[in-house]
Amino acid sequence: MPLLELNGVGKQFGGLPAVDGVTVGADEGEILAIVGPNGAGKSTLLKLIVGLERPTRGTIHLAGADITRLSTHRVRRRGVAMVQQTPRAFPTLTVLENAAIGAMFGSSSGHYAEDDALRTGEEMLSLVGLGDRRHDHVGNLNLHEQRFLELARALSGSPRLLLLDEVMAGLTESELLSSIQMVRTIRHELGVTVVWVEHVMAAVIELAERVVVLDFGRVLAEGPAGVVMRNEAVIEAYLGSGGLADA
Repeated sequence: MPLLELNGVGKQFGGLPAVDGVTVGADEGEILAIVGPNGAGKSTLLKLIVGLERPTRGTIHLAGADITRLSTHRVRRRGVAMVQQTPRAFPTLTVLENAAIGAMFGSSSGHYAEDDALRTGEEMLSLVGLGDRRHDHVGNLNLHEQRFLELARALSGSPRLLLLDEVMAGLTESELLSSIQMVRTIRHELGVTVVWVEHVMAAVIELAERVVVLDFGRVLAEGPAGVVMRNEAVIEAYLGSGGLADA
């Protein structure tokens, strides 16, 4: 049984479909990439899974349980965490305190005591490369570091399913390689399933075990990255003659 199952999921804004009947699943321990042009519905799809938006139609199941209409905090308690494109940290707290909040209030296993939460937060900061910044205030971090702080906070809550929304955008080549290894570590060492929206095709090709392509809110193609890259419908729709490798 897949960990995540979406069946005919749709979302309309003002009568226009942002997500239009998407049926897709993610297996336990899988790294699934969702790609597509701007406006394809990728970020909206993640928000529907985590409860930030409510679907107009369709159902969403996690480990067989229906989470379609659950509030965001209840979905979080079921073990789903999301890192969005725009970081949202607590600016008056330190980096470590921000990370520990994920354990204290966002854990799928219940509330952590403060000391345990700080310890977990410190471990997750080390995993994302921010261990030496733990006593800094958030305002001292650049945009990419703030995204990785959000990742540490999400991981501090021990999620089963991690949703990533373009966390690798704008990275240098060395930062990108480090981030790819980081996601591998999250899956292998923490056993987390990853559903990941991304425009950086080099990372998708290197990391994703399966790719789902969205176009105008619908699934256009699905399969291994190498197969999807050669799909004529995908190339024709929005990638140009160079295919996915140039996106």
